[in-house]
Amino acid sequence: QVQLVESGGGLVQPGSSLTLSCVAPSIVVAAMGWYRQTPGKQRELVASITRGGDTTYADSMAGRFTISRDNPKNTAYLQMNNLKPEDTAVYYCHLADRLGTPLPGLSWGQGTQVTVSS
Repeated sequence: QVQLVESGGGLVQPGSSLTLSCVAPSIVVAAMGWYRQTPGKQRELVASITRGGDTTYADSMAGRFTISRDNPKNTAYLQMNNLKPEDTAVYYCHLADRLGTPLPGLSWGQGTQVTVSS
């Protein structure tokens, strides 16, 4: 069952920015993570953040992407800057442990498509 809803994706030019949002229906105690997947590849961690604000980033995206969360709004965000064509993917949010591993036994949402192309 889908409990988190992603939004904010779109078609953008290389070098531009996007902010993705992930909204939960209620209070989230666990960490929240962003993941992405391209055709033919496994889903990979982008970033995660604990309720207290501790973050984990994939090495390739640290410095360009910033994860944050607004606990009263039950929402996590992913600010993506200097987007590159290789960032093109479907981006998903999911509850995670504090190291960014998706918690098992939960459904993945539909994700939001990010396409970076000139």
